[in-house]
Amino acid sequence: MNSTNWRTRYSRRIGAVDAAIVIWAVIGAHLLRFGLTPAWTNPIAGTPIGSYLTVSVLLPCMWWLMLSAWGTREARILGSGPEEYKRVFAASLWLFGVLAIISYALQLDLARGYVGIAFPTGTLGLIAGRWVLRQHLSLERGRGGSASRILVVGGPAAVGHLVQALRRQPQAGYLPVAVHLPGHEEQSVHDAVDLPILGTAPSVASIQQAVVACGADAVAVTTGVRLSPLTMRQLGWALSAASIGLILAPALTDIAGPRIHTRPVAGLPLIHVTTPRLEGGKRVAKRLFDVSLSGLLLLVFSPLMLVVAAFIKADSTGPVFFKQQRVGILGKTFYMVKFRSMGVDAEDRLAELQAGHDGSGLLFKLKTDPRVTRVGAILRRFSVDELPQLINVLRGEMSLVGPRPPLPTEVAEYEDHVRRRLLVKPGLTGLWQVSGRSNLSWQDSVRLDLYYVENWSMAGDMVILFRTARAVFGRDGAY
Repeated sequence: MNSTNWRTRYSRRIGAVDAAIVIWAVIGAHLLRFGLTPAWTNPIAGTPIGSYLTVSVLLPCMWWLMLSAWGTREARILGSGPEEYKRVFAASLWLFGVLAIISYALQLDLARGYVGIAFPTGTLGLIAGRWVLRQHLSLERGRGGSASRILVVGGPAAVGHLVQALRRQPQAGYLPVAVHLPGHEEQSVHDAVDLPILGTAPSVASIQQAVVACGADAVAVTTGVRLSPLTMRQLGWALSAASIGLILAPALTDIAGPRIHTRPVAGLPLIHVTTPRLEGGKRVAKRLFDVSLSGLLLLVFSPLMLVVAAFIKADSTGPVFFKQQRVGILGKTFYMVKFRSMGVDAEDRLAELQAGHDGSGLLFKLKTDPRVTRVGAILRRFSVDELPQLINVLRGEMSLVGPRPPLPTEVAEYEDHVRRRLLVKPGLTGLWQVSGRSNLSWQDSVRLDLYYVENWSMAGDMVILFRTARAVFGRDGAY
């Protein structure tokens, strides 16, 4: 599919949705504030220049233009990441901020109810509309459409890594179609990438020929590329003249956007990477959040927990709770509490089931575990068996969000880099919970946990908690 076609079509689609939402928000605010009385009977107090009819006509137009001026429809921010939503909110906030300043300067007595309804309703509507469009775009990209065709240029190892990373997230809108290896042998990349190799000459002309051959609309240059600074500069000029995008992919993996800052120095774009530290005020804020929310959730779910306890007792013999030793922050052990979902002999039968488990690496998982009771299967289906872990959170042994709490036997087998998971408290939920749960491989589980440790933020915790509800009610990975 031609890149220009899908970009134009999607931009028009967003423009139409934006127009419909801002008109709906402003008209709705007018009707809720003034009812069905003729608009000309609702003049703006303190001035003879017009009525709310004038404002209700001009405001949607200005709102739509502000969204355009703020770059909320730029193709590079559409489809993934929070930047699109941030710009929509900023554009709306600035519009109503300017409206407030003009009203004050000209002494226009705009009704607070009118503005108070239009601004939040329209802003939330715009964000919701963008979210719906993004879901549709993600489906298209999952099928290989509506994406930028990328020629990947670089060394063999870096090219293979970048291609695999882009393929893991097709929703981002980057579709690798070919590779170019300036100064390298073709055979060196065949094992990692199943894409055509369209040249190895370290020249601008060779890369341009590869772009034409594969129909790419962007070139991603990664590490290991054997091109001089002058050649790179000439490549940028050539691609710009042909309206081909240029993407630089440094050898940084699993780094969140807020940690990356670009600072131009002597004509060089130096990339600074900061490390978030969970200490001081941030540690106190996270702990206060854990205590307040876990206490509230225990209070809210206490009737449900009493009912669950009664069903467990009626279904099988044994205690209501299951306690298991896990490893917490800095290697300290604690006993994690869950509702018992298996028979009392579950630990004794573990050895006989090890050979046929469905997990990978150090993870032990069975899609059909004969030790699970009838009530336990339902509890696991909706993750209700994990509710007592709120007690661990209240005690300070766990956090609401964090890496998966590992067993001591797992930690004993950890490689050195995997031990970084223990730098923060394990969580009741985390990236592993909202990204596939038991369907994840050991490598993916480690990657997600390390990503969390390296990129922790309070806003990130809120997003994970929001996504957890959707993961709990979905069937994938719940066993």
